[in-house]
Amino acid sequence: MSAVAVIVATPLIGAAVLALVPGHRLGARLNIGFSAVTLLASLVLFGLEPSSGALFVVDAFNIYLIALTAFVGLTTSVFSAGYIAHEIAVGKLDERKLRFYHAMYQAFMFTMLLALSANNLGVMWVAVEGATLTTVLMVSLYRTAASIEAAWKYFILCGVGIALALFGTILMYMAAQPVMGPGMAAMTWTELMGHVAKISPAILNLAFVFLLIGYGTKVGLAPLHAWLPDAHAEGPTPISAVLSGLLLNVALYAVLRFKMLLAANGQAIAPGPLMIAMGLASLLLAGLMLYRRRDVKRFFAYSSIEHMGIITFAFGMGGPLANFAGLLHMAMHSLTKSAIFYAVGHAVQVTGTQRIERISGLTVSHPALGWGLLAGVVAIAGLPPFGVFMSEFLLVTSTFAREPLLALPLVVGILVAFGALVLRVQQLCFGAPGTVEGSGVPVASVPLEGTLVPLYAHLALVLVAGVWLPGPLVAWFQTVAALLG
Repeated sequence: MSAVAVIVATPLIGAAVLALVPGHRLGARLNIGFSAVTLLASLVLFGLEPSSGALFVVDAFNIYLIALTAFVGLTTSVFSAGYIAHEIAVGKLDERKLRFYHAMYQAFMFTMLLALSANNLGVMWVAVEGATLTTVLMVSLYRTAASIEAAWKYFILCGVGIALALFGTILMYMAAQPVMGPGMAAMTWTELMGHVAKISPAILNLAFVFLLIGYGTKVGLAPLHAWLPDAHAEGPTPISAVLSGLLLNVALYAVLRFKMLLAANGQAIAPGPLMIAMGLASLLLAGLMLYRRRDVKRFFAYSSIEHMGIITFAFGMGGPLANFAGLLHMAMHSLTKSAIFYAVGHAVQVTGTQRIERISGLTVSHPALGWGLLAGVVAIAGLPPFGVFMSEFLLVTSTFAREPLLALPLVVGILVAFGALVLRVQQLCFGAPGTVEGSGVPVASVPLEGTLVPLYAHLALVLVAGVWLPGPLVAWFQTVAALLG
């Protein structure tokens, strides 16, 4: 468990240090350094046997999510260094806001990693609430009227959701107490899994409904999704990358942990139909809303809602193949969507606008950026040979084999979203480059600041996953799929 302690403690220490460090260059380097240490510590987990303690748990389910979170956290910190340097150069941020940003970034990583590794229902809830508070502060970083409004909307809606999740957590403890007695054991995942078959299914069912709605708000599932597009549109783009790529996974992880408890109690309700309904609603709503988005960050925020709907649907279907597809899609969406936001962040900075109609010809003005964005959109649209195609193919074929009527709205939703992505990517990547918003300077003359290494590193991983999955990784996903029921 010492490796887990290092994983959790490193970003916490980083937050304290970065709050005091002046200068954006040193702050950016330290931010990358702390993120790199966290990733190295997370890789150590793969060589350890699963274990649990009073506070932390390491098992097949959370190891890969901890490593994925640490990896995307590192690549986003690398992207963030160049992005923030530009924001300082144009006067959008000052040194005080910069120290705050870097400290909150590491605090955000701490809360997510704590939520993923916690062996206690209450600690996990506190960590998810902490993730909400840190991201609320980062969404309002620019202190514009729109960013403050988006932060308040995020805080209020997710505050309501997290309150419902707290009530569900209390109900879960109340259900476990008659069987396990008062104390920490009734709040511990590993202890609950051994006794959940004896717990009253009536209270267990009610608790799961509150937990699904509560944590589902953080996942961005319809109709509780309204905070997500505003938060993406108004906050710094690196925060959009980790919101879509990481935080949504953490909230869904919480739901799946509770789903495992219900699956281990033979008399509890099947959580699948509820998750299928919310997943399909999110997929269809987001697919339609994509056609009316005019802000590029808001557009890809709705794409995140669409994909979280697909993932929730997959876990709602359950079974070895659908669960496998859901786990694979979680990883592929995290890597692909964060890569897209890296590209979008650079595109917004070189064009000076987030309006889609004002961004065009990126493959001409900045070829490496334009083709990278195009590859990201092709990947997230579910086209081969990228990994998203593999996960969606597995899910669709599994659903057609088991529930053909459910496969129809699933395929329709995917195709509707595909059409919107193809429509917008033509505007963004092709045609004649325009001028920088408000200045008349040709976009082609604006240098690209920062590195594209994180963008292409993510795309390379997604491409490899679409062509070949290592045997140990397949066996690992199969093990977790069996645990999820």
